[in-house]
Amino acid sequence: MLVVAGSFGETVTPTACINAIATAVPSHDVHRAFIQWAEHQLVDMRERALFRRMAERSGIGHRWSVLPYAENGGSPVDPGGFYESASPGTAARMRVYAEEAPRLALRAIAGLGPLGRITHLVVASCTGFVAPGIDQIIAAELGLPGDIERTLVGFMGCYAAVAALRVAYHIARSEPGARILVVNVELSSLHLQYEARLEPLLAMLQFGDGAAAMIVSGEGPGFALERPFAATLPDSAQLIRWDVGDTGFAMHLSGEVPGRIAEALRDDALRAALLSGSAAGDIDSWAVHAGGRSVLDAVEHGLSLDPDALADSRAVLAAFGNMSSATLPFVLSRLLREPDRTHGVALAFGPGLAAEGFHFRRLR
Repeated sequence: MLVVAGSFGETVTPTACINAIATAVPSHDVHRAFIQWAEHQLVDMRERALFRRMAERSGIGHRWSVLPYAENGGSPVDPGGFYESASPGTAARMRVYAEEAPRLALRAIAGLGPLGRITHLVVASCTGFVAPGIDQIIAAELGLPGDIERTLVGFMGCYAAVAALRVAYHIARSEPGARILVVNVELSSLHLQYEARLEPLLAMLQFGDGAAAMIVSGEGPGFALERPFAATLPDSAQLIRWDVGDTGFAMHLSGEVPGRIAEALRDDALRAALLSGSAAGDIDSWAVHAGGRSVLDAVEHGLSLDPDALADSRAVLAAFGNMSSATLPFVLSRLLREPDRTHGVALAFGPGLAAEGFHFRRLR
């Protein structure tokens, strides 16, 4: 491991630390309106009843969208809403993304307070494309210098928060004095699909919009990032997919995913990377991507965790749904505000089917 000289001749390991996290969601709660709309897409009454039961058991109470209220205050699927009649084309959805994704990201960044000196900008987003990139738009709106080093992490899905933080981790450990702004912003509500099949509607039931901003530097206080890890499950590439089509991005989320996750977490190699010599019960902070209630249940059972170990992830799921890559920072934000949390593991899943994460510990 790389070491650098410290004062008085001792050696210290270079550190990357999340110093602060701020989050933001839009003001339009679309969860109940989506459930009502989705039920009516299903012709088979048994499937409609099953969807209703699954929605009630989803653990989700709210999901937020950048799409405006329709006429008379209705949802995007009501008369006058974005999805009123024919499904909007991908170009129309990307025009909304180009306007609203930077706006929501900047709201999250504002929550950090005065930024001070920023040396690097890392942005992750998988729900839209625009050029000049969203990283350039954010940098310009913040008045950051034109020579700032920017990295855009695109289309990696729900574990892109880990990828963005891993970039910041390597920068902070290799460049003393670096101060990195990491941003995740996702507008999943731009990709509603007109479907009459149960599985795609259950997938869409999970997703909402959100943004998070984090400051990472080489010193505390905050959560020091340690031991990143990654694993790809064999024969699983088709279980989670985003297909870019003429009417947005179509999410394919197989019902097999929770079972495959639980199975993978019983694998000795992945458990060794996850636990790094600790017992699961000795880890006091679990920041697990809130990909859905069944995913959280799979992690809980696969690692034999206490019933309340994933309480923060479940709280984020209830309040916001699955915000793709922005979700994990919401969980980390809750943990960062709890001073008794000292040793944790972050874990997220996404297309591949891949699992990525890191260990973290509190620096006072």
